[in-house]
Amino acid sequence: MLAYIFWHWKRDDVDAAAYESALRGFHDALRDAPSVGLLSASCDALRGAPWACQGGDAYEDWYVVRSSADLDPLNDAAVSAARQAPHDAAAAFAAGGTAGLYRLRLGSVSVAGVHEAWFGKPAGWAYPQLYARLQPIVDGVGASLWGRQMTLGPAHEFCLRSEAPVMLPEELDPVRLLLRAVFRHDA
Repeated sequence: MLAYIFWHWKRDDVDAAAYESALRGFHDALRDAPSVGLLSASCDALRGAPWACQGGDAYEDWYVVRSSADLDPLNDAAVSAARQAPHDAAAAFAAGGTAGLYRLRLGSVSVAGVHEAWFGKPAGWAYPQLYARLQPIVDGVGASLWGRQMTLGPAHEFCLRSEAPVMLPEELDPVRLLLRAVFRHDA
């Protein structure tokens, strides 16, 4: 499973309620006419992600697909047919955006999550060591661990999503984000 994660933020002259309404309009259109391979989508409001609006108020969209073969259809679907006008309306309110591609490493696929912990692999740790340390944590709280693919994207290498705050090894020094759901959809 892959997640295309898109961080974006509104223009200063745009009201947050209007921006979120436009975002819901786009996500409603995508839900009603999803692309091939789209498993779920969500949009959450957040603050404190250094890679999104310099840590200010921003939004994070997750588009979960089966494989990289589903990315082109998702990209094409987002800006065509019944989805084009809602996409363009939301995009007109945006001041900027950036994105990354993440693969599910541990846990179950879920766009639900109120808490995120973003971190990198500590120097000197091997990936098997990192996964072994995190497996009981992920299993214990029903979290999901996502790892960046091909160094695409500005965010940290890993994201642990969970419904509750998670205690992580101190060596990980995570950036912790609290999310507010704007839209969630399982295809």
